[in-house]
Amino acid sequence: MMFTKTSQKFGQWADSRANTVFGLGFSSEQQLSKFAEKFQEIKEAAKMARDKSQEKVEMLSNHSQESGRETPSANQASSINGTDDEKIFHVGPEAALLKNENELLKSAVEQSNTSAKKWETELQTLRENNARLVDALQESSANVESWKKQLGACKEESDMLREKIAELEAQCNEASQEKQRNAQLSVRVQKLEAELQEKEQELENLRKQAEIIPQLMAECESITSKLQATETKNRELEGRVDVLHMDVEDSRQKQGNMKGELKKFMDILDGKIDELHEFRQGLSRLGIDN
Repeated sequence: MMFTKTSQKFGQWADSRANTVFGLGFSSEQQLSKFAEKFQEIKEAAKMARDKSQEKVEMLSNHSQESGRETPSANQASSINGTDDEKIFHVGPEAALLKNENELLKSAVEQSNTSAKKWETELQTLRENNARLVDALQESSANVESWKKQLGACKEESDMLREKIAELEAQCNEASQEKQRNAQLSVRVQKLEAELQEKEQELENLRKQAEIIPQLMAECESITSKLQATETKNRELEGRVDVLHMDVEDSRQKQGNMKGELKKFMDILDGKIDELHEFRQGLSRLGIDN
């Protein structure tokens, strides 16, 4: 039989008599090499034992042939010149040689049986190791499947984390945009506050001008009273009075126009005040929001 390494951890040999192929798996390449070396040693030892047994059989057959050839002459010599004790003396060394050879053959057979038992034990151990390795391989396969599932779960979790990171980045971008908007709004608020101060200054000027209007109205009334007095006193001066009356009418018309303009101005002023009030409320709301 010839042992062949089919892979780094597996070997096989064929028994042509039994028409069977045997194989063994090992946990490492060193164990496989060690088994192959022992297999070769046992094979060579068996070959040497077989050769020795053949040599011994040939020697025995040669001795038996020589003894067969020498027996008639010995019998003749013993029958002529010797006794039965001499016959026993001549046969004794051959029997002793055969006995020694038989003992050697028995010891060789026992040694081969012992080696065979030893290798059967080692073979059984190797089979058990192979079964353990198969179980370990199955367990490792199961572990690989569980690891694959864990890897898939980790990948899903990493994808979720990436999505969350993308969302957070988008939120950060939105926050930065909001900061820019707030900065722009703060600048705009400052501008509006400056405009508000200007509007308040204008309003203050308009109020001062509005305070002058009653004085003007009082003066107008005094002028009308004076005109009436002059009309009664100076009827004789009707021409001039008519002219003055026309002037008065013009002044009255102008006064009416002035009153209308003043009323419009007061309405515009009230609108401006309302707008300023609403503008202040809007500014306060913007400040609260910021």
